[in-house]
Amino acid sequence: MDVELVENYEKALGASFEDHLTQIYTYDFFQVVLEREIGRSNRYGTDIALAMLDIDSFDVFSERHGMLKANRLLREVAKQIKGGMRQSDLVARYVGSRFLVMMPDTGPAGGLQVLERVQRKIATYMEYEITISIGMAVWPHNTQTKNGMIDAARAALERARARGPNNIYSYDVAKAIEADKNQPLVLLVDDDEQNLKLLAALMVSLEYNVIKAANGLQALDMIATHDVGLVLLDVMMPEMDGFEVCRRLKSKEDTRMIPIVLVTALDDLESRIKGIECGADDFITKPPNLAELRARTKSLINMTILNRNLASIETVLFSLANAVEAKCTYTQGHTTRVSNIAVQLGRKMELGSEEVEALRLGGALHDIGKISISESILNKTEPLSPAEQKIMQTHVDIGYRICLPLEKNLGSALDVVRHHHEKLDGSGYPDGISGDEISKVTRIMAVVDIYDALTTDRPYRKGLGHQKAVELLEQEAHEGKLDLDVVTALMHMAA
Repeated sequence: MDVELVENYEKALGASFEDHLTQIYTYDFFQVVLEREIGRSNRYGTDIALAMLDIDSFDVFSERHGMLKANRLLREVAKQIKGGMRQSDLVARYVGSRFLVMMPDTGPAGGLQVLERVQRKIATYMEYEITISIGMAVWPHNTQTKNGMIDAARAALERARARGPNNIYSYDVAKAIEADKNQPLVLLVDDDEQNLKLLAALMVSLEYNVIKAANGLQALDMIATHDVGLVLLDVMMPEMDGFEVCRRLKSKEDTRMIPIVLVTALDDLESRIKGIECGADDFITKPPNLAELRARTKSLINMTILNRNLASIETVLFSLANAVEAKCTYTQGHTTRVSNIAVQLGRKMELGSEEVEALRLGGALHDIGKISISESILNKTEPLSPAEQKIMQTHVDIGYRICLPLEKNLGSALDVVRHHHEKLDGSGYPDGISGDEISKVTRIMAVVDIYDALTTDRPYRKGLGHQKAVELLEQEAHEGKLDLDVVTALMHMAA
């Protein structure tokens, strides 16, 4: 950091440039440096990547462990973030458990690469099982003002958090293509200019919009700022080959559904196996046959359109789930807390990625059926009457029917929505199933749902402490109602 800038800042404002708790830069000093870097960017035409990072479920951690451990966690996370950045980058504390990172001379792909490394550091080296969510914006592509830059990063962070813990989202309002938005956008990636021209001519003849990248890193930048419907990706490229580009795109939530066709002169079995392992959707051998290319690209573009339609339906479901919380004064934040805790618990119990995803989705949607329950019942300040309890219990069947159109996409999460109030001894509802009929993800959700209800304030009682809540859960487990292994894992995770 420029020593003269630091000295001038302290002299002019009479304030420290360093946050006393985390020993990284303050937000006020960060703004001064950001303004200077924006001026430099405007002069030289360079990019600035800016990210906002937040500790997942920090409020839950603070409530369970107390302020001293929470402050120690903030210091350690700040240390890990700073340690994962480059010397030219700047790390500051924004507010609460949120941090800001500025990366000069860095585009979307380069910024994401650094942030993914930081995310892995925190997940690997922290004393507690902690994850962070990250939102990123890039100057000047996403905004034209300093405050707009920070607002864009904050908006991206909220998008990342909406997807569940430990996610990164790159804010994208830049639309470089002004062509007909109904036409699919195909990204062509090849280091050979002649190959790019040939593929572009073929794609245009099929009435697709085309953008081109000459290498893997440029391709990642393009995807970060364009709404790509299909990637035709050369394999043999310098620095970052097509296998690595494919692996990165398929490993990220934002881009894993984009169809990727590997276009290669390699026709051996080993290369095809490697492509499949990286997640490629199809292969075309050079030079491509026009009829074959037309058939395969059309099929994959149709798949993209279908996936986007399903994603739109999923967005509506999440909006309904948020509307439930808006109706219910006393359980606001419940679905987010339950989803986050369930995901952490699933990882601690070494569940597979599909089961963990079912916990994320199931946690977010498990109470969606309460959209049909009267606010007078949801917000009642005394315990419900037997008749009101029966009405409340209908929310699981209603939620199940709301989510049923997405059965193939939700998978086990749909089971969570319907059965998270079932008991191992068959005394739950709505179907009275028992024992092995109740899946592991549903057992986890049942425990976490009760735990959150016990530890949060309700109008007719104060929330219980962690120890007392666990004792009640253990009692139900010993009575054969809840899974004791899940309760034990929760006890150790939240202790």
